[in-house]
Amino acid sequence: MTRRPQRGLEWLEPGGDPQAFPAPEYALDEPAGLLAAGGDLRPERLLAAYPRGIFPWYSPGQPILWWCPDPREVLFPAEFCRSRSLAKRERNAGFEVRYDSAFGQVIDACAAPREIDGGGTWITTEMREAYGFLHTVGYAHSVETWHDDQLVGGFYGLWLGNVFFGESMFSREPDASKVALSALVRRSTELNLQLIDCQMPSRHLSSLGSRPIPRSEFLGLIASAGAFRQNPRFF
Repeated sequence: MTRRPQRGLEWLEPGGDPQAFPAPEYALDEPAGLLAAGGDLRPERLLAAYPRGIFPWYSPGQPILWWCPDPREVLFPAEFCRSRSLAKRERNAGFEVRYDSAFGQVIDACAAPREIDGGGTWITTEMREAYGFLHTVGYAHSVETWHDDQLVGGFYGLWLGNVFFGESMFSREPDASKVALSALVRRSTELNLQLIDCQMPSRHLSSLGSRPIPRSEFLGLIASAGAFRQNPRFF
C-alpha cells in the first residue's frame, strides 16, 4: 500500500508566485484537508487555486487557510434530487430566478451572521472584495431567487470551464436556495455544466443529491471538464 507523503503545513508568501501551491496529497489529516496558509486573495492566486481543487476558508483574525479535502462533496446535475415538495414550491410560490443581477447582495447575505454558525461568519471583507472583483471580470457568479421583487435566497461561486465551484448559499424564505440550485441544474445541458463542487458535506446539499467522491477522482473530473480553461462567462 502506498503511504501518503507527510510534511508540515506550507506557508505562502503574500505577493509571491500565485501558482506555488503544494500538491493536494500533502493536505493534513487534522484538520482534515488543510493544505497551506498565508498568501493573498489576488485574482491570479484564486484562479490558480480552484482548478487545482483548492479553496480559501478561514475566520476573521486567522491567516488565509487553503483547503483541499478528501473526500470531496460534489453534485452531478443528473443526480439532483428534486422532491415533489420542491417542485410544487417552484410552480406555486411565485419565485423568480435571476442570474448575476445582484452579486453583491448575495455575497453580503451569505456573509451575514447566522445562529447556526454561532453568530459568526467566515466570509470576510477581504473575501467579499476579492470575489466581487472576480464577478466584474466574469469568473464569479450568483444565482438568485426573488419573490415580489425581493431577494430571498441564492448562492455564489466561480465558474471555470464546465465546473461551478460553489462557495456559499442563503435563504430568507423556505426552499429559496434550493429553488436557485434547481434552476441552475435545469440549465445544465444548455450551459454544458458537468459538475458542481460543494466542497464539504452538509445535510442540506446531501438532501439534494450531493455525495462525496475521492479527491483524486474529483481532481481528474475538474481537469477533464476544463477547469483550467479560464474563459469568462456572462449570463
